[in-house]
Amino acid sequence: MKTDSSIVAFQHPDEIDDPLTSVLRDGARRLLAQAVEAEAESFLAAMQGERLADGRARLVRHGHGPERTIQTGIGPVPVSRTKLRDRGAAAGTDGHIIFRSAILPKWARRTTSLDALLPVLYLRGISTGDFQDTLAALLGKDAPNLSPSVIGRLKEEWQVEYERWQRRDLSARRYVYIWADGVYLQARMEDAAACMLVIVGATPEGRKELVGFQVGVRESAQSWRELLVDLKARGLSVAPQIAVGDGAMGFWKALDEIFPTTRHQRCWQHKLVNVLNKVPNSMQPNMKADLREVRDAPDRASAENAIAIFAEKYAVKYPKAVECLTRDRETLLAFFDFPAEHWDHLRTANPIESVFATVRHRTVRTKGALSQRTARLMVFKLIIAASKTWRRLKGENRLPMLIAGVKFTDGIAVTAVSDQRAA
Repeated sequence: MKTDSSIVAFQHPDEIDDPLTSVLRDGARRLLAQAVEAEAESFLAAMQGERLADGRARLVRHGHGPERTIQTGIGPVPVSRTKLRDRGAAAGTDGHIIFRSAILPKWARRTTSLDALLPVLYLRGISTGDFQDTLAALLGKDAPNLSPSVIGRLKEEWQVEYERWQRRDLSARRYVYIWADGVYLQARMEDAAACMLVIVGATPEGRKELVGFQVGVRESAQSWRELLVDLKARGLSVAPQIAVGDGAMGFWKALDEIFPTTRHQRCWQHKLVNVLNKVPNSMQPNMKADLREVRDAPDRASAENAIAIFAEKYAVKYPKAVECLTRDRETLLAFFDFPAEHWDHLRTANPIESVFATVRHRTVRTKGALSQRTARLMVFKLIIAASKTWRRLKGENRLPMLIAGVKFTDGIAVTAVSDQRAA
């Protein structure tokens, strides 16, 4: 019986005669095997000093584990785990030495890049039942470690991971700088777009970390208060030196209540947009150049002078634009009291915006309903995956100086305050 159909099935990679893919998979298999062997040899070399009473080596090779298939971005790659045996102590007893491969964990069945791909597919509108066909088209028809039941278990694991992250102890953590923003994702949400309240922090070592993350109302001080109170209740007792964010948030009121000593720094990118929205398009190029003169001034005096010139130039015809700039004068120029190496980081909420630009791109064209709970979970997984590639702050050696109480004027250290106590 003849039927008309517009459905075209994807060809699986295994059905396509592609010598290049075959070469890549074979090369990946051999390189993975060599890397696992080299890792075991390195561990044995580090343990050469461990000897039995009769002088023999305590750790010896003990064959290989059963061959298993690892799902990778170029398809399944077979590999066997190298096994080492401790002849000096029985398994499970105190002092027993165990070799754990960092390259090939004992229960690994997928590369971490694939784990990061799964929430992306979910946000793109692919249902759990369609994952197998979608991934088979990408990786080959035999993808036993990515079946619908496995995907379902992974979602539960992600939920547990999120809940564990939300309960983590912060008593040993300190964040010198924090960035805050409320990000709307216009994709697969319920009736109204859910706002993700996000806080990213910079550690004394200059690393950026996701600090707080929950669904809430961007303009609500109560939503931000709940997030900040939760962080403080879990041990985050030392106030950040400065917080960076847009002015139109309830975050600032909540911050003053929970961490009253933390300085405010308004995001210049948001401020530029806010000011330019108050003038005709024809005026925006010249006004943008004048605003950048303020933002990029080499010192506070020059910035103050540039603001005065801006006010004199535009006050008569565009008073709302001038008022929008001058009312936040102090919080726009707070970065001058911090190391010059950090000014690029402190003038903008880009550490959050750049991360969510990718998330928005992946979700903006999707359709259908997605609960806030699932959206939060999937976006959380994407941020955690992205955070592994976040760059350190420039001039991270200046951060310990701030913690020690060194004062900065126009980006330059001028004095140290002894016996400085953290708020």
